[in-house]
Amino acid sequence: MTDSESHADPIRRTLGRRVLEAGEARVLTIARSYPTSLADLWEACTDPERIPRWFLPVSGELKVGGRYQLEGNAGGTIEACDPPHSFAATWEHGGDVSWIELQLTAEGPETTRFELRHIAHVDDERWTQYGPGAVGVGWDLALLGLGMHLDGGGVQVDPAAAQAWVGSSEGVAYLRESADAWGEADAADGGDAAVAAERAERTYRFYTGT
Repeated sequence: MTDSESHADPIRRTLGRRVLEAGEARVLTIARSYPTSLADLWEACTDPERIPRWFLPVSGELKVGGRYQLEGNAGGTIEACDPPHSFAATWEHGGDVSWIELQLTAEGPETTRFELRHIAHVDDERWTQYGPGAVGVGWDLALLGLGMHLDGGGVQVDPAAAQAWVGSSEGVAYLRESADAWGEADAADGGDAAVAAERAERTYRFYTGT
């Protein structure tokens, strides 16, 4: 695995809310810029041959109205797609349904901004315990993998090496920084700073198994 510091600092994390038919939902937004073209980043995020190189194996019909399934994780329905700029899909996991929206924006010939919004109705008990980090840390790890994939010229990030890295001292330090950063976003959204820090600590312990 490569040095994670160059992939951690550029991440921007914000929280918000959106009113849906079923009521108010929380919106978690994670964004960063990558040193690659819009076309390359779009392909990395939508090509079923490339997605497993940095995220998870995916199956299904990757088109509007099609169903997809990430191996061992979420599945859902692709609801909208505007290549090479955006797509939206449901995110169905553990009996819960939420939504993801990906927006890619060219900032230059070889720089593209990646922005993902995860919209979910989160029950109060779960939010009180973990806050945004429960989902946010997972997305941080995904963006880290994407950055390493792009840095490597599109080669596959070795899953075994990635899993071993998460348990290493560097990986644990990354999880600490990620959980704390989502705690800061929690507080910036109007939450009590002490409560947000407690949620971040529980999230960190969940991901590290401590």
